[in-house]
Amino acid sequence: MSETADLVVIGGGIQGCSTALHACMRGLSVIVIEKDTVARHASGVNAGGVRRRSRDYAEIALSQRSMDIWNRIESFLDDDCGFQRAPQIAVAENETQLETMKARVADLRVMGYDHEVVLDQAQLRELLPAAASHLVGGLACLDDGFALPYQTTFAFQRKARSIGVRFHECTTVKRVHRQGGDWQVYCHGGETFTGHYLLNCAGAWAGEFARQLGENAPIEAVAPMMLVTARMPHFCDAVVGGPIGRPLSFKQMTNGTVVIGGGRRGTPNPDTNVSEIRFEQLRMSADAAISIFPIMASATIVRSWSGIEGFTPDGLPIMGASSSAENAFHACGFSGHGFQLGPGVGDVMAELIATGSTSTPIEPLSIKRFN
Repeated sequence: MSETADLVVIGGGIQGCSTALHACMRGLSVIVIEKDTVARHASGVNAGGVRRRSRDYAEIALSQRSMDIWNRIESFLDDDCGFQRAPQIAVAENETQLETMKARVADLRVMGYDHEVVLDQAQLRELLPAAASHLVGGLACLDDGFALPYQTTFAFQRKARSIGVRFHECTTVKRVHRQGGDWQVYCHGGETFTGHYLLNCAGAWAGEFARQLGENAPIEAVAPMMLVTARMPHFCDAVVGGPIGRPLSFKQMTNGTVVIGGGRRGTPNPDTNVSEIRFEQLRMSADAAISIFPIMASATIVRSWSGIEGFTPDGLPIMGASSSAENAFHACGFSGHGFQLGPGVGDVMAELIATGSTSTPIEPLSIKRFN
């Protein structure tokens, strides 16, 4: 098999599918190559948070651009993606943590952003009446939310496919090579794909393709873990993050189940696609949830899982043009918080590839910082 397109994307997660869709909307022909199936890894195992709250300052403009798309996601993709608005709240257990949150909001105001607010104890109790009494306040973005990762990623794929993007799943890229003015992409099954532009969206496996381009992308394979409980009486309408220094992501679904994540790690094996649960770490997630919501002490855990994601040393994604190879680009290393960014990443990367520049500042995310 041999196919040609303007753009060849390696990786069928939300970043790859979103970029493929946006690039096709800009008039480029696009091929997406995925070694497993779409949403098989990070894009299908995350907590589904649509979160602008507590973003690194380098990501805020990108996150805001992405939120503009989330706000019209159903009309854009012909699928609601399970998107629900809900406050995103990080709780504070002491005054020191609360002062840190106040300082952050002050910084944001200077930068021109007003999407985050500080909650005092009374305001926190109003939004989280079941929360533990020792909490003194929190940091909130009141109009964020959450969505369903599988449904969202497949919606991007389905929309992209409907306008002409070609997807090749269960197709593993072996080597990329610059030949003339185009990129040759060679796969283990003998397939060859040719593109004028190349985009590395390979997640935890992206470091190898960066190496083939002559660059260093220090991406570590990590296995964040999640757990879900049996149905409980309704008590929470927000997505809750743990106090500073205590990883926790917590939300109650409309059916009453509670989904808990936040960064506790299992054991990944990217060579075999397998990730393993570490139950002593999951217990720490459960204990953190109980400390914030005492009602969780009576919860019954019914399922847990982990998946393989790519993390960078500084926790920021790698986005933008290659530092060494013409017409090659990266969008990878989203470090456990790329789901909300997905729609915006695709929009920005398509703009960059099609026009040579982007109106959203992504220079701090460049691979150059590692080279």
